[in-house]
Amino acid sequence: MNKAIFYHAGCPVCVEAEQQFVTALNPSNYQVEEVHLGNDKGRISEAEASGVKSVPALVIEGAPFHINFGASINDLK
Repeated sequence: MNKAIFYHAGCPVCVEAEQQFVTALNPSNYQVEEVHLGNDKGRISEAEASGVKSVPALVIEGAPFHINFGASINDLK
């Protein structure tokens, strides 16, 4: 099974992206982990290492996909 990580900050843009994109992924193909960077700041460096520049972002098999713009990763530090 492929892994996808949805990084977000809990803002309205992030919640909307979660509802639209994460639920659109086929659960038999992707295991999705949701990471709230506002609550779990220890994972910000992991998100940055994956290429995340802003949230919400979905990292699928190591490739970051930025969805709209909720907050810069720098604003979450």
